[in-house]
Amino acid sequence: MDQFAAETKVEWREWGPAAFEAAREAGKPILLALTVPWSPECREMDRKTYAEPRIAANVNDGFVPVRVDGDRHPEVRERYIMGGFPSTVFLTPEGTVLTGATYLGPDGFRGILDSVRETWETEGEAAGSVPRSLQTDAPPAGEVTARIEEAMVEQLLAAYDEEYGGWGTDVKFPLPRTVEFALVRARDQATRTLEAIQTHLRDTDDGGFYRYANGRTWSDARTERLLDENAALVRAFAHGYRYTGEEAYRETAERAIEYLTTKLWVDTSGDTSGAFAGSQAGDDTYHRLDASDRASADPPRVDETVFADRNGMAIDALATYAAYTDDERARRYAERARETIAETLVENGAATHYRTDEAVGPTGLLLDQARVLQGLTTSWQVLGEGGPARAIADWAIEHLQTESGAFRDGPADGPGLCSRSQYPLDATVELADALLDLAALADDERYREAAHGAIAAFAGASDRMGVEVAHYAATAARLRSPAVLRVGPRAGSDLHRAALRLADHETVVVPDAGGDEAVLFEDGERVGTAEEPAGLEAVLTGDA
Repeated sequence: MDQFAAETKVEWREWGPAAFEAAREAGKPILLALTVPWSPECREMDRKTYAEPRIAANVNDGFVPVRVDGDRHPEVRERYIMGGFPSTVFLTPEGTVLTGATYLGPDGFRGILDSVRETWETEGEAAGSVPRSLQTDAPPAGEVTARIEEAMVEQLLAAYDEEYGGWGTDVKFPLPRTVEFALVRARDQATRTLEAIQTHLRDTDDGGFYRYANGRTWSDARTERLLDENAALVRAFAHGYRYTGEEAYRETAERAIEYLTTKLWVDTSGDTSGAFAGSQAGDDTYHRLDASDRASADPPRVDETVFADRNGMAIDALATYAAYTDDERARRYAERARETIAETLVENGAATHYRTDEAVGPTGLLLDQARVLQGLTTSWQVLGEGGPARAIADWAIEHLQTESGAFRDGPADGPGLCSRSQYPLDATVELADALLDLAALADDERYREAAHGAIAAFAGASDRMGVEVAHYAATAARLRSPAVLRVGPRAGSDLHRAALRLADHETVVVPDAGGDEAVLFEDGERVGTAEEPAGLEAVLTGDA
């Protein structure tokens, strides 16, 4: 149970079969509170709603209350979230959904308790429903064609905010993967969006990036700072620096890396071992202080849980930045985190979401497999070591990929709706992208075939995809026109370092490939070779 449960008067139970069995035996519905440690609204609901004695007594008497940390249990989060945190969800004893909401103050909560109790008494289990994402066996498959990339470029043009940058005209999310897609295909959109993020979402005093902005003008930022979102933006700014040479982008990435390696760094055992913490909470009062006042104030709480998926993204981001800059700090911390995750959270190819002295998280979730694999394949390209990359890919393909090519989000063996599989697009694309890297690095076509199956599994819906999943279109393009730069000398050689800086970010760089030259392959065909960095630049630009 999370430490904030003690602030309430509700008699919370842990998520698990015992809670559902208790609900069946008592004939009561379940109240599921989905919270996260970084959300101010979660803390406010604990203090104002769940700590109110009469409400707590009502909950304890008429319901089986269950509390779940959504960061530690993403399999529960993705099945029951009501659009944000906290999520207040009422379930039947079989785990189907009666109703739900996000934040509820005391008055709103009393009203929904009465409504749920009445529904349960009159309709019982029949009142429960299953979310649409769990009602289908597989996504709509199709052919991977050039039209997927073309349609996404059209989406970029249609959704771009010409006045303020970014995509959409309401809430502004940074969308780092969309920025990366645009850097190659609509660079002005990408650079203007990076500049807006620099101006409005960067914490210039403490470092790191805020989550998103509530206003079209990038105003009213949400001040939580999550590891995965910060890592994704480090990577996007690093790519922005690679394509433009803009020093401000490099400095922004560097400052964010400083935040990650200080405020979010957790030493796990000794001076050489460690990894990154999951998040730092939001606190508008703190973030309105100037630098001098912050120095004497208590900073927002850091959740020091080390998550496999978020650390995979951090390893990927720091290795990418090191590739473009030769930055020793980024390289060193990427290596340390990679070793810690591989040694403590990966066993026989299966990644465990987190592990503490008190609890062990779920194992074999698609998002963990995908993001750890991406961290390993990127660090393989940059540092020359793959670690357990092949074992992680093999486990995911064997245990999570279906005959249709789609990937399930994890083992379907939990209580409630966790016994049903989901087929998440985002995690599938991340895995497919990493599998394409691995196919080149390991020289094994099986991984490319698995990636093709994953992308084709969603191709029937590609014409309905928005800019927030531009990563899908980028991966589809890589499938159709793969580019691989095989560098004979070892990682760290002059030719290898030049290859990392000169190749575009959708090209796989394979170090230590044998020989003294670098060879560029496009669509499987050898198109050019070089033995020196100057010659390599000519090959990559088509001037050789």
